[in-house]
Formats: sequence, structure tokens, C-alpha cells
Amino acid sequence: MNDATPPLEGTPLIKPSTTEHALYENIVEACRTVYDPEIPVNILDLGLIYTIDINDENEVKVLMSLTAPGCPVAGEMPGWVAEAIEPLAGVKTVDVELVWEPQWGMEMMSDEARLELGFM
Repeated sequence: MNDATPPLEGTPLIKPSTTEHALYENIVEACRTVYDPEIPVNILDLGLIYTIDINDENEVKVLMSLTAPGCPVAGEMPGWVAEAIEPLAGVKTVDVELVWEPQWGMEMMSDEARLELGFM
């Protein structure tokens, strides 16, 4: 099988988060403190956080995207997310990676974000 092989039918486009981990809810709340400076909604409700993966050693890996590849804070936002998570008690390390697949779309926003932005 090569890298060009399409994903199997039913394979999720976004890796599931480690929702059962004891740190998960605190990390989610930390992500809610980070805002895109151009949009008055936190990045979690915008749907920019795709995956929060926490291993048994409390090492956190976040996969996130941006509303557009040309976002003026593309180089800074992953650092903002890491800075929000790193101080949490129990977190050993944080790695934030920008991903572009799947491409972010407005359907990824929470109902709260859509309401705040006037899309509902």
C-alpha cells in the first residue's frame, strides 16, 4: 500500500480525541481561552481544534487548523494554544501541529459560534 492510497471507507478524516483522559476537560477549557484575533469566538468553538491526544505519560498532542492557510497569525496561534495548555497541573509536554486536511469549513463551528457570528 502506498501513500496515495485513499483512506478506507468509514475511516474518520479527523483522529478522535482522548476524551476519557482525566486531563481532557481541563485542556478543552484551556483551548477555549484562545481566540483568533480577527474573529470574536474561541478557537475550540470555531472548530479549529481537530484532535486532543493525551498519552499515559500526560504528553499532549493537539492537531489544529486555521480558517485559511494565509491566516496572519498562522505562525503564532499554535504557540498560543501550547501556552494555554502547558501550565495545567499534570501536563508533561505539549506539541501543537497545524494540519490542513481536512480543510476547515464553517460547518465545523459549534452552534454557539454560529450564533455569536450571526449565522443562526
